[in-house]
Amino acid sequence: MHVTLYMAQTVNGYIARENGETPWSDEEWLSFFKFVKDAKNIIIGKNTYKIMKADDEFSKIGDPFIVVVSKENLVHGSNLAVAKSPKEALRILIKKNFAKALVAGGGVLNSSFMKENLIDEIILDIEPLLFGKGIRLFSDASFETRLSLIGVRKLSEDALQLRYRVLK
Repeated sequence: MHVTLYMAQTVNGYIARENGETPWSDEEWLSFFKFVKDAKNIIIGKNTYKIMKADDEFSKIGDPFIVVVSKENLVHGSNLAVAKSPKEALRILIKKNFAKALVAGGGVLNSSFMKENLIDEIILDIEPLLFGKGIRLFSDASFETRLSLIGVRKLSEDALQLRYRVLK
């Protein structure tokens, strides 16, 4: 299974404001929605799930199969599963015959996938913003990973998309 981490971030590495808000451009959202629709699934943490559900984001991205990684018990559904770990999240998607997995945050979840060496590719949409405080791309965690640049493209006049292959 090919596992992609896809995140939008500020120039200084924040994926959201402290309150979870993500004021990204329409171009960034369109690009993200396209990747989710292609993968047909999304792996997210509990807080990201709650924010996306409250904002009705799942219907905007084609109602993908959702895997929430959380220690809490959430209500499962036909389009929702809960996993206790990154590896369990991937096992759920493999059982459902998905060829790709899309990891989409937050920072703690991103770090847990990186620590377990489960990410094959990273896509970063760099928005022309700076936050003084917020949620970082990766929470404090002990890991180091080398990347190889696959490509760079402009999403808009001021936003870039970087694609990296994770070297294992």
